[in-house]
This record gives sequence, structure tokens and C-alpha cells, in this order.
Amino acid sequence: MPKSQAAKELAAKQKAQAKAEKERRKHSDNPKDWGTGKQLVETFKLTRQVDPHLLWWVIGAFVAGIAVFTILGLILTNVWWAWLIVGIFAGAAGAMWVFQWRAKRSMYARFKGQTGSAEVALSLLDKKKWTSTPAIAFTRQQDIVHRAVGPGGIVLIGEGHGSGLRNLLATETKRHEQVAYGTPVTSIIMGDGKGQVPLEDLDKYIKKLPKALSTSQVDEVVNRLKALDAMRPKVPLPKGPIPSSMKGARAAMRGR
Repeated sequence: MPKSQAAKELAAKQKAQAKAEKERRKHSDNPKDWGTGKQLVETFKLTRQVDPHLLWWVIGAFVAGIAVFTILGLILTNVWWAWLIVGIFAGAAGAMWVFQWRAKRSMYARFKGQTGSAEVALSLLDKKKWTSTPAIAFTRQQDIVHRAVGPGGIVLIGEGHGSGLRNLLATETKRHEQVAYGTPVTSIIMGDGKGQVPLEDLDKYIKKLPKALSTSQVDEVVNRLKALDAMRPKVPLPKGPIPSSMKGARAAMRGR
């Protein structure tokens, strides 16, 4: 077969495969196959279930941005239409910010109080800086310990009730200190009680921890903790509360 003919057949095959893959992704219900646009649409739909006034908040922010800059343009210069253009961009940015804010607020309202809800906050951490592992330890009483590793060191987040959670968290803290010697280990109990961190403040609390590790050190600690995880008994972990559709919208939730 001539080379030119073989090249044409290969190109046609690759084109067909690309078209089939595009069609598959278009109709896929796996969030990993979704583009940014579909993620935003799904986030909007989910948020409106909890926040029915979302659309009016977004429209209000957009209109407010346009109005403010247009009025400034009329007051400060005769070229008001230039300020109108700036206002459109400002309104779009404001609408996106309001959408992200309301989406986060609604997501916390949706999952607060559910077992494993700390995973919601951990999913909002910057994946380039933080590695999170939900439910590394738990009890039959639904006391759970989650873990995040990043610039702030090792962070263990406990959720549950009573002394059982404190004992479990203390045990995990000791184990992690032994395996990752020299790495700061911060223990947090998630909740609304005294000395606890509410779900809606958890990701901000973790991000504000003093920097203790560089990127290379974070990778090293994560690899060392794999040995600890490998020694754990192979038992089924409790499933987190986040549905796949919500996981597909993480980028929007992180404010990207």
C-alpha cells in the first residue's frame, strides 16, 4: 500500500476516533469528562436547589457593575460608552464572584451535619498544594478522621462526638508524628462547639496555617504516609457525602 494512502487512512481513523471520543464526553455523566461550561451549568442547577434566589443575585451583581461604571462615566467624562464597556466586564466579574460565593454557601448548607461532610471542605483546597485523603480512620460510632498534607504540614480533621473521637484523633496524631518525624501535625475537630472549626470555615482555617513544608517536602511526606496507610486493615471506608455531579464542579467552588 502506498505511503500516501496509508497516511490518509491513519488520518481518517484518528479523526473518527477523536469524533467518537468527543461524542462520548458530550453524553458522559462522569464529571471528569465535563468541560468548564458544563461544570458551571451543573453547579448552577445544584445551587438553585438550595438557593432559589441565586439567579437574581447573579443578575443583580451584573447590573450593578454596569450601572456603577456607567454613572461614573457620565459624571467624569463625555466618553461614557467606554465606561459602559468597562462596566460590562466588571459586572461579569462581579456576577461570577457572587455565583461562587453563593455556590459555596449552598454547598455547605446542603452537606452540613452529614457524616463525612469534612470532605466537602477538603475538596476546595488547591490540589496543586494540598493532598487530601478522606476517612483514613473511623469507628463504628461514625467518628472519622480525615487528612490533608500541604504547605502547613499534616492536618488531621476529626468529626464525630464524645471522647471516642478525641481518642481516635490522638492515636492518629501519634502515628503520623512517628512516621513523618519533624513534620508539624495539626489536629482539628470540626464542629460548631467551643474550640472547634465549623465546616464552612475549615478550608480557610487550613489554608491560613503557617507554611512549614516546601513542595518537594510535601511530596516526600505524602510518600512516607503511604507506608502508614498500607498497614491499615482492609475494611470498607464510609462513603463521603459528595455526589459525582458536585465533584465535577470543584473548580468553580474553588473560585477558579
